[in-house]
Amino acid sequence: MSAILVRGLLFALVWWILAGGRADGWGVGLVFVVLALLVSLRLNPPGQGHLSLPGLFGFVGFFLVQSVRGGVQVAAMALRPRLALAPAQLEIGLRLPPGPATRMLTATLSLLPGTLSVQLEGDRLRLHALDGRLPIEAEVRAAEMRIARLFGVRL
Repeated sequence: MSAILVRGLLFALVWWILAGGRADGWGVGLVFVVLALLVSLRLNPPGQGHLSLPGLFGFVGFFLVQSVRGGVQVAAMALRPRLALAPAQLEIGLRLPPGPATRMLTATLSLLPGTLSVQLEGDRLRLHALDGRLPIEAEVRAAEMRIARLFGVRL
């Protein structure tokens, strides 16, 4: 029961921040808070792991830095007079155990500019990259390490 309450409060806090603290958005906000809670409980039932607060702060910082860095990198590629991209599909073996941590990794990689998670089979992730010459596997390992810390998983 406490997991449901904590998640519900967290989603309500996110909505409150997105709504700019305004009270007139709670009619719609309540619907989305409940939907987010239901999806969260379906994807990650209570008792399937815990999140580390220091790991959460580390992951948020990592994600923000990587998002900005990746966005600048993709913009620089797009602004070159001649696009020098080398699209590639990579297959990378993951060290995270199956479950919420692996799902978070695949979602995170898809949100970072220049990469897209294509398929996950067991511990093998197929990833599309805008430029296969970049150190994509090293970036996957860095994200995997941050998510392992977030979920308290030893790699």
